[in-house]
Amino acid sequence: MANMKLNILERGKNELRVELIGEGHTFCNALQSALLKDETIEFSGYRIPHPLVSQPVFFIRTKGERDPVEALTDAAKKLKQELEEIGKSFQEAWEDEKSRPHGRGKG
Repeated sequence: MANMKLNILERGKNELRVELIGEGHTFCNALQSALLKDETIEFSGYRIPHPLVSQPVFFIRTKGERDPVEALTDAAKKLKQELEEIGKSFQEAWEDEKSRPHGRGKG
């Protein structure tokens, strides 16, 4: 797995604007979803200024004393854990399918 490259564009007490180098809608949607599960997130969104030449720009605003960099890091860790669980479930289902006799439904 390659390491993602980030370019911090703006950082404030409760706000973070970061460019996600080499990513697209698939990853950004998943990350945004993970962030929005966190009750300390006031707003999370992203935009891709131009789909052919631009990198996604992600924006996070937190509530209270929550550090937006910490919130982003936590969301990424949770997303990784969810993906590992999905991969494990898929692998188990695949192994189960391979162990079944083939030719079901034939007389």
